[in-house]
Amino acid sequence: MSSKVTALQIDSIESLSEKTQAYFSLCEEKLGLVPNVLKAYSFDETKLRAFTDMYNDLMLADSGLTKLEREMIAVAVSSVNHCFYCLTAHGAAVRELSGDPVLGELMVMNYRVADLSERQRAMLEFAVKLTEKPAEIVESDRQALREAGFSDRDIWDISSVAAFFNMTNRVAAATDMRPNDEYHSMAR
Repeated sequence: MSSKVTALQIDSIESLSEKTQAYFSLCEEKLGLVPNVLKAYSFDETKLRAFTDMYNDLMLADSGLTKLEREMIAVAVSSVNHCFYCLTAHGAAVRELSGDPVLGELMVMNYRVADLSERQRAMLEFAVKLTEKPAEIVESDRQALREAGFSDRDIWDISSVAAFFNMTNRVAAATDMRPNDEYHSMAR
């Protein structure tokens, strides 16, 4: 098992606040681990809070998108960006939420060959285009999502989740962030 979190040697704070310790305990209780991305951000509790607040809002708050759909966006975007951390962690989430290990692996490798609904396919095509060619997003792309059953608020959420994972993929790549070993065997 690897204990490496990132390739960066950043001095961490002496002790975590009670709030952060409680959050890490909650992660341990619910997930069985503290995700390495949280450990990576813990050198600065302000940055950690900003990251977790945005993540929790995008991935867990009320939305017209299901939790599975949001995880699917995370994986499709991370696949384009070849983000080892996010493909491992969020691939595990897709396996768990869908109850389908094959879907999780197909999403990591090539969502286009997965057995997806038209709604899911339209959502992922938009997220991937936003990742690869953001300057080429036009009204017909948004309209295709509407025709697939998404509201304008859903389009905002799809865009926000895709944008968040493009950001986190780049931080993970720049720092050589490594996923927790436990993710590799989850929901198989």
